[in-house]
Amino acid sequence: MAEQPLTHVDADGRVRMVDVGDKLATERQARAEGLVRTAPETLAAAASAKKGDVRAAAEIAGIMAAKKTSELIPLCHPIALTSVQVVVEPDASLPGFRVSAVARTNGQTGVEMEALTAVSVACLTLYDMLKSADRGMSIECIRLTEKSGGASGDYKR
Repeated sequence: MAEQPLTHVDADGRVRMVDVGDKLATERQARAEGLVRTAPETLAAAASAKKGDVRAAAEIAGIMAAKKTSELIPLCHPIALTSVQVVVEPDASLPGFRVSAVARTNGQTGVEMEALTAVSVACLTLYDMLKSADRGMSIECIRLTEKSGGASGDYKR
């Protein structure tokens, strides 16, 4: 694999926000995923958690986080999201939860960070809501699974 230059570092090694002003606005989409491993008892208890519907809370938190990505990640452009979908699914085979997010925009820069932020915060919300039952949970495998649009082309893990 050929070494690619880091887009957020200039020739002098200083960090910078990438200038996307000359890029054409295109339809862009990114999908990310992650998981939260729990004890089997925690997964069973999640359906009747005292704090309410943990899945719905995590999905809403993920959507809200995607909308705030540029406030959380230095040098990340604020973008107009056209859609963010977050899905939290229990998975007894883990045991735990599988979390996925899809972010979309029509703009000059991609939405990978928004999808990744949505998954990250949804996972953190699950942890927060279930930690009283299981401090041994782990958040794992947060990653970009695909993206489309833009000059760099499509990517699929």
